[in-house]
Amino acid sequence: MTDAVSFLVDLIRCPSVTPNDAGTLDRITAWLQPMGFTCVRLPFGEGKDRVDNLFAHRGEGSPHLCFAGHVDVVPTGPLTDWIHPPFSGTLDQGKIWGRGAADMKGAIAAFLAALQDMPSDHNGTLSLLLTADEEGPGIHGTKPVLSWLKDNHLLPDMCLVGEPTSANAVADTVKIGRRGSLNAVLTVYGTQGHVAYPHFAHNPLHDAVAILGILLQQPLDQGHPHFDPSGLQITSVDTGNGTTNIIPPSCTVRLNIRFNAHHTAQSLSDRLHQACQRVLPQGPASGPHYTLTTDCSSEAFFTNAHHPLVQTVTRVIQDITGTPPILSTSGGTSDARFIKDYCPVIELGLPNATIHKINEQCDVDDLMRLSKIYGDIVRVCLEQGC
Repeated sequence: MTDAVSFLVDLIRCPSVTPNDAGTLDRITAWLQPMGFTCVRLPFGEGKDRVDNLFAHRGEGSPHLCFAGHVDVVPTGPLTDWIHPPFSGTLDQGKIWGRGAADMKGAIAAFLAALQDMPSDHNGTLSLLLTADEEGPGIHGTKPVLSWLKDNHLLPDMCLVGEPTSANAVADTVKIGRRGSLNAVLTVYGTQGHVAYPHFAHNPLHDAVAILGILLQQPLDQGHPHFDPSGLQITSVDTGNGTTNIIPPSCTVRLNIRFNAHHTAQSLSDRLHQACQRVLPQGPASGPHYTLTTDCSSEAFFTNAHHPLVQTVTRVIQDITGTPPILSTSGGTSDARFIKDYCPVIELGLPNATIHKINEQCDVDDLMRLSKIYGDIVRVCLEQGC
C-alpha cells in the first residue's frame, strides 16, 4: 500500500509547469489501473498548445461522484530562494516541500491514497478528471473534457474539486461557489494638443476621471447571502505619453470587477456603458468618444448549502475534525467555474498559505487527515447517496 506522502513526493518530482504534465498523468494512470479504473487520455489543442488530460472511472450508473483537479503548477521563481529544490519533494520537519505540494498535487495524492481502502465493487460510479491546463489559459483542459463527457454520457452527478480551500486548519473551509470575474478595457478618445493651449485640444484623461468617479461613487451592492460585496478595481491607466507638455490623444483604463450573484457579466457591462455615456457619446463621430470591451472569465455561482453533497461534506468534516467547516465563496477562480454548468460542485483541499509562493509546502498530518476526509465522503456518497 502506498500512502499519501509517497504519492505526493512522486508527483512533485515531475516538473509539471503548466501546461506540461511532465509524466504525472502516466504515473497516476499506473496507480489507478490496478485499482480497476478505466483510464482515458484526452489531449486537446495542437502543437505547443496541446494539453493532456485524464479521465478515469470505475463502476457504473448513479450516484456518480467525480474528483476533479489539476497536475500543472506555476513556475518556481528563483531557485536559490528555495530551502529545498522545488521539484525534490523533500520530507523535512513534518512537511513535504515542493512546487505543487498544496496547489494541488497534495489533494490528488490524498485522494489516491483514500481509493486504496475502498472496495472496487462500490455502488454507482467513481471518477477522476485531471488536467494540466488549470494554472494557464484553461482552454484545452477541464472545459473540453466536460464536453467530451457529455457527448459520451459520462457526466458526473456531483463533483469535488481538490483546490486548496483551507485557511488555518485542514478542512476548516469548503468553497461552495465563486465570485464572477469581469475584465474591462475602456479607451477614451480626445484631441491631442499643447498643454498651454487646451482650448485647441480635448483631454481624454479628464473624461476618463469623470467616468471613473461615477463608477466609484457608490458600491456595486451591499453583499449577497452567499457572497461578500462586489468590488471594482482600477488596474491600469495609460496614455503612452512620455512628455509633460502634450495633451494625449487617448487614454486607456483597465478594470476588474469581482462580482456576486446580484450581477451578471452583461448587467455589469451595461452599467459601465451607462457611466461612459453620461460623460461621452460613443461612436466614430468627430470629437470625444470611447470604446469599451469586456471579457468574463466566470459568472458568479454557488451550490446551495442545503444540497446533499454540501450536507454530506459538512457532516464528514465535523465528525473527523470536531468542527463544521465555513462555507465560503471567497477567493479567485478555479475550474469549478466550468463544472458548475454540468453538475453541483464544491471545493475542498489543503491549507492555502503557501500556494504559488517560494517554499510551497504541506503538513504531513494535514495530508493524512485530508485523505481520511476524502475517503469518508466517497463512502457516504456512494453507499448512501448524496
